[in-house]
Amino acid sequence: MGENRIPGEITAWDELSRLDPADVCRNTQATYDASEGVYMLDSFGIQFRFSPANKEMSSNSERGTAYLGRLGYFYRLSSVWYLVKARDIQPAGRLVGPSSLSGGQLFFRGSHVLPLPAVAAKYNDNPGAFTERGGQLSGVRASYGDEAVELRPFPRIPVTLLLWRGDNEFQPRADILFDAAIEKQLPLDIIWSVAMMSVLSFM
Repeated sequence: MGENRIPGEITAWDELSRLDPADVCRNTQATYDASEGVYMLDSFGIQFRFSPANKEMSSNSERGTAYLGRLGYFYRLSSVWYLVKARDIQPAGRLVGPSSLSGGQLFFRGSHVLPLPAVAAKYNDNPGAFTERGGQLSGVRASYGDEAVELRPFPRIPVTLLLWRGDNEFQPRADILFDAAIEKQLPLDIIWSVAMMSVLSFM
């Protein structure tokens, strides 16, 4: 991470540095290297390292560079806040859309609209590529829409992307769904950030 911090990032790092690593690991399913003072966390099947002392994150994976570079704004903020906010609770087992979240109907509008139409347009003629891309992100095929993939941006945050192919009557459509427990795990602005990097991972 460079010196250009994004709003809220320093606050998240400071909060993380004050937490007991045992609690963080239990809540987030991260691991902790006490000798280095570094957390290890999996995102989309990629391992990332987080150093609260240095306020830095890194990945040895080639794929990880995309999340620290092109998708850095969304990943950096959401990952550190995930380490701070996530709790050791079970998924609700019920999927909800962004507008069903408390405040989501207003929040996911305007500059916060997700680029789902671009995903639908990209994969409408090649739905197999949609599923293939999900597999590259360590996603698991799900039984929704014409194609669907469940991703794990973070261990306790399942996110499902759905593709509906267009026909003579309907335009192609892509949707994103969350486990309903996500509201107990992350604040709404961080949920949006997780959603953005999940959708942009298909672009």
